[in-house]
Amino acid sequence: MDPLWASIAEFWWVAPAAAGLGAAGLIGVHHRRTAARRIEVDTARLELRGAQSDAVAARSAARIARADLARVQAERAASRASGDDVAAARRELTTAQRDAKAAAASVRSRRARLTAARAALPHTSDPARLPLARLMAEHDAVTAAWMQYETDPAKLIAFPEMPDARVPVTAVFLSARAAASQARPRDAKARITPAEYAAYRDAVHRLTLAFKDAEASAWREARASGAVPPQPQAWVSVTQTAVLRSGEVLARVAEETIAALRQPRGDRDQDARGSQARRTPGTAPTAGPASAPHADRIPDAAPPASGGNPVWPVPSRETRRPDA
Repeated sequence: MDPLWASIAEFWWVAPAAAGLGAAGLIGVHHRRTAARRIEVDTARLELRGAQSDAVAARSAARIARADLARVQAERAASRASGDDVAAARRELTTAQRDAKAAAASVRSRRARLTAARAALPHTSDPARLPLARLMAEHDAVTAAWMQYETDPAKLIAFPEMPDARVPVTAVFLSARAAASQARPRDAKARITPAEYAAYRDAVHRLTLAFKDAEASAWREARASGAVPPQPQAWVSVTQTAVLRSGEVLARVAEETIAALRQPRGDRDQDARGSQARRTPGTAPTAGPASAPHADRIPDAAPPASGGNPVWPVPSRETRRPDA
């Protein structure tokens, strides 16, 4: 038999096995991407199921409390129970009914959240648009806003409560920050369960609320002490001020440079000769139209002797008398 056909007959199973492994790998990658896109929907569905179970249990508790009230009322009629027992059973029934209404409202809320999650389901596998990536971006935004109060010297002086853990609202924020950091996945592409996503989402939500409360409290204290303007929009940090001023200086220098470059070359030569004459002892500036615009730049010019051009003082390192 031909060696080629003999090899094919012996190793024919390699090609189907490789094809099967490739198909399994593609299916796994597709399932991972689909799970990453649908993590918010799966979490909302899981929470809806939990809320429905709680609602069923609350309705059952309300029915049991109603039956207990009827039993106690019957015993009261048979003089085997007191009025306090009837009042306690009625209170339990009222509490059970309130819990059932709250559970029903929670079911409606979870169902609305599931609808919103389905509507916001991304149609792309771009990691930046996945639900976990958006949640981590929100977490990073809160952290960056808090770091401004830690790194900006002006804000650190005006808002001393923000980095102070002894302040109650700041302590709550720091605790929420630690919980959110602990529940945070290692990256936006990490595989997490719906329960882990729900825990991280709730931690970020509590962190956002705690930061808003701490910031509002710090601003109230700063306004009361007069350390900041009445409106937050009027606040400008030291760094922003330095950047703005440096930008203005650079713009002014650029304008002067452009104006000097646009000046005719003959005028620039005359200005240079006039400047050299002023720097040379015992030499008067050359009369001409080019020296007139620069005369007002030197405040120590001597008055003209006979209506001519002003005579500039001769620089010297020794102290001379005015009549010397």
